[in-house]
Amino acid sequence: MFFRTLSDTKQCLQKSRRYNSVKALQAAFRDPSSPFYLAPGTKGPGSPEEYELPPDSTPESSNVRSDTPSFEQLVEKGRMKLVQAGFHHPTIWEQPIAWGDQDSFQHVNNVQYVRYFESSRILWMNHLGHRLGGPNEAEALRKGKGISLIIKSLNVNYRRPVTYPDTLLISHKPVPPTQSTQLSNSVQQSLDPAALFLTSSAFSVTQQAFVAHCHETLVWYDYKKLRKYAPGEEYRTAVWEPYLQETSIGKD
Repeated sequence: MFFRTLSDTKQCLQKSRRYNSVKALQAAFRDPSSPFYLAPGTKGPGSPEEYELPPDSTPESSNVRSDTPSFEQLVEKGRMKLVQAGFHHPTIWEQPIAWGDQDSFQHVNNVQYVRYFESSRILWMNHLGHRLGGPNEAEALRKGKGISLIIKSLNVNYRRPVTYPDTLLISHKPVPPTQSTQLSNSVQQSLDPAALFLTSSAFSVTQQAFVAHCHETLVWYDYKKLRKYAPGEEYRTAVWEPYLQETSIGKD
């Protein structure tokens, strides 16, 4: 029990960066003036979580903690990066990385990004549906009822490997057909009136950098008539409403 307690407490002390050897640690246990003093016949904490350092015992460790951004702060910084790149704040998808998302190369498998971008795209479509007519229209878009969208093609550009643990922030936005031609490097891009062009980006919270971009071609489709649909002004306005000030993909 003593060695287990010693091991657990040592981990706690390492966090405070005050003791860097077992000898110093044992001396702290025996020193009555030390905040870690253990009186004869008493036991130390069973785990680091059971012990709280006195507020004035390790001022240097407090400074370290205050200077280190929390996860929430890093997430907010990432969201601001996406907003600066022209994406709409409410349509930012938060994607935690699972251990199983990695492959034998010990980074997130390329196929996983297609699923990540899909989740972000569905979130974007859900907001589009609410602008078109509320919850019922949003559900119709998601489930392919009436007038909805189907994906025709996508192109993913990988920039940085991602490893566990991490969280990706992903968002979609529309781009004009002419710009979509430039982004996809396609010589002949269809000017189909039923086509809708989207671009999306994935931002790593841990790396604080963009790790992938995706360029997509969607098609408006009438599921009742089972054919493509050329959207009217109502649909075009709903698509572009949140992006009136931003019509180009941001650069990192």
